[in-house]
Amino acid sequence: MAEVFMRRLTRWQAEQQREALADTYVEAYRGPRGEEFHDRQQFLERFAEDMQRPGFDMMVADGRSLAGCAYGYVLERDGGLWRGFRGGLPVDIEELTASGQVFVLAELMVQPSHRRQGIATRLVGQLLVRSRAALVAALVEPENEPARRAMQGWGWTRFGDVRPREPQEPLEPAQPQATYEAWSRAIEHAGSAG
Repeated sequence: MAEVFMRRLTRWQAEQQREALADTYVEAYRGPRGEEFHDRQQFLERFAEDMQRPGFDMMVADGRSLAGCAYGYVLERDGGLWRGFRGGLPVDIEELTASGQVFVLAELMVQPSHRRQGIATRLVGQLLVRSRAALVAALVEPENEPARRAMQGWGWTRFGDVRPREPQEPLEPAQPQATYEAWSRAIEHAGSAG
């Protein structure tokens, strides 16, 4: 197996790598043969938006080619990610969000040929090493069993469900919206007791 190196990208470098990232995304989330699980163009649009968010940070795993990546950003204090949260948002999550202390793991992907080598664990660990946030959070599709198992293995806790949408976006009965599981974990900082 070829050696894989972790590398942090600036926004400019991330922009330069966007096509390779989109290719990796399509490969990492490929569904049944002949059926695309995720749309490449939607990924590129979401990635362009996420790169502009405050506190954007990104790690890639490079080998002979791009093996995987993880990126995220600091959640805006208005907590837009939690719009559509079912039930009451836990008070501690609400307070950390309002104080700018939540880092969102927006994307984590590893090429199928590089899975089961600890790359996802290393990507997330390196991504969070510089974060000053107290909590990392992610939304996971309920059908994504590998992601759910990874979250549990990394000590994350599921704290609710979110049906995200834009504030002005109407709900169309003909198109049911996806519900995501909300997961979180405290970020341990160097030098902190633990």
